[in-house]
Amino acid sequence: MSMYRLLALLSVLLLGACAAPQRPSPSEKLYLALEVRHEGKLVGKPKLLGESGKVVRVERRQPGAPQADYRLVIAPAVQGEAFKIKLEVEVPKASGHGNLALLHGEERKLVLDGDLEVKLLLMKVDSPEFRALMELSDLTVASGPTSI
Repeated sequence: MSMYRLLALLSVLLLGACAAPQRPSPSEKLYLALEVRHEGKLVGKPKLLGESGKVVRVERRQPGAPQADYRLVIAPAVQGEAFKIKLEVEVPKASGHGNLALLHGEERKLVLDGDLEVKLLLMKVDSPEFRALMELSDLTVASGPTSI
């Protein structure tokens, strides 16, 4: 009889462990570098800080302009080791949306609506790679452009 009790106890413990609510993934602070092109022409190159689980909304408008140069809605979420990104892009004569998955440090291009494309680089803010990128940016800005 004790063998049946042991099996019943193990079954209850296993079912309890499987049914226990999963803790939400901790949010990650993210660096997002984008390049937005419409019909091959560069529209904008925003560099943004965001956080997984939080929507980032960006609009660039020239002073006094009736219409924005571009609008972006970016919704990053942690998905295992990767990040799932929902992206909406709007420029004066086109708009599109899409989804992609990126690993830390990965850069991908997403074509939306044929003439609209977005290149996206994603990095975790608290990473050696991100710090190296920022140091490289500081060196480039401090020394100015170089020509060969």
